[in-house]
Amino acid sequence: MLKCNYDFRLKIGNWVYCKETTIPEGLTPLVQSKNCMSNNYKDPAFKQWLDKLQQESWQLELIISGFAIYGLFVAFGPLLEMATAAQNDQMIYKFIASSIGMIACSILLFNLLLHVILRGLWIGALGLRYVSGDIEYDKLKYSKKFTNYLEKRVGSFDKYIATLEDYCSVLFAISFLLIFYFLGIVLSCLCIVLCAVFLMDDEIGSQFLNVLGTGLVLFIMLGMLITLIDFVGQGILKKNKWVSKVYFPIYWVFSFLTLSFLYRPLVYNFLDNRFGKRLVFTLIPFYTGIIILASLEYKTSNYFTGEENSSDYFSNSRNYEDQLNDGDDFVRVASVQSKVISDPYVQVFVVYTENVENHIFNFNKALEPEEDQRGMTSSINLTSNGANPIFVSGKRDSIRRAYLKTFNDTHEIVIDSVSYKGDFIISTNNKGQLGFESYINSKTLAEGKHLLKVRRLRIRKQDTTMITRVSIPFWYFKNP
Repeated sequence: MLKCNYDFRLKIGNWVYCKETTIPEGLTPLVQSKNCMSNNYKDPAFKQWLDKLQQESWQLELIISGFAIYGLFVAFGPLLEMATAAQNDQMIYKFIASSIGMIACSILLFNLLLHVILRGLWIGALGLRYVSGDIEYDKLKYSKKFTNYLEKRVGSFDKYIATLEDYCSVLFAISFLLIFYFLGIVLSCLCIVLCAVFLMDDEIGSQFLNVLGTGLVLFIMLGMLITLIDFVGQGILKKNKWVSKVYFPIYWVFSFLTLSFLYRPLVYNFLDNRFGKRLVFTLIPFYTGIIILASLEYKTSNYFTGEENSSDYFSNSRNYEDQLNDGDDFVRVASVQSKVISDPYVQVFVVYTENVENHIFNFNKALEPEEDQRGMTSSINLTSNGANPIFVSGKRDSIRRAYLKTFNDTHEIVIDSVSYKGDFIISTNNKGQLGFESYINSKTLAEGKHLLKVRRLRIRKQDTTMITRVSIPFWYFKNP
């Protein structure tokens, strides 16, 4: 016979929800409950339990919102720092991943904070209703014109509470639905990038793969446009008999690409409700306005901003080690120890990026490995073949010496008009950035302002020229 499993129970009011299981004949459960029910969604008792649960869901909403807001605030800082560091070091994969996390956190934070505010207003309205009851317009003794207007436009206080309840419940659900929408867009764009990288790469050289990749990219882009039209039109492409037959294969493919099969019931539950439709279309211009407002900035000058690169007439704090703030402040291209230097040396730090290594390969082809191991990789190695062949062969130190020699041969430090050959070594600064470090004797410098430039060789159209990567102004004064 079929009875309840009493190992796991959830008590909501007078109802005890427990999972159905088969109990062998001759055995009886230790606990009996007349209100115990199964998880069969067709069971009337299950529907009554859901009706009871949804009336008390506001408590769970507030608990989840509180924990989620705290966790999102804690996670946002490290994600911002990671994104800034990745952007500065030109690590594209890390920057994209951290940016996706930041956007998802921002969406959830905004919606959950708005939900908590509205839910707090709802709780306050309930408390006021307990004290004052409904709105009695007659006691206000307004004129007939204002009384009729307020009764029509403001209405009952209970209606106001019910409207707040609807907004809070729908807003809480749509907060997580928006995350799924955002992930769907990201996954669709990721599919385009993967097709372009693995199928349309010139190094592959296969005409069939290039044609296949081009076709897939065009199909995904066209499918995204058609799916967007259907989304904005609230299923307009599903209503016509013949159009729906053409659209169905695209809908089926994108249900997997965007993972919509995980949240599709939420979407259609919104669309079959007039209030849900109205709220969704209200939020679209609302979010658009928020994005526009967040992008606004006030300019105080026609010629200068606070984010210019260091030059002869501008000093950016990200080129001075002692002015880097904690958190998301990192060295940009290169740095010296301070804007005002009194030490007998000038410490020069050049940030490492993948482009630096590409330039080194251009000047020393012997350093370029047969298999480039840069990019996303896993630290899990199931075979011995995954090790770097350069290191396995025992040439690690000699390869690194040749690497640094090539860097030093192609880079120079210029202070004012005097060139210094820097003896760079691999190092990390106090922000954990990997780079090249060198020290220049400053005893021969005159007191006052100086301009330090980091220059490197560049090959373009078979011509080798020296270009300036960064210019950093500083002041030198001897210790008394």
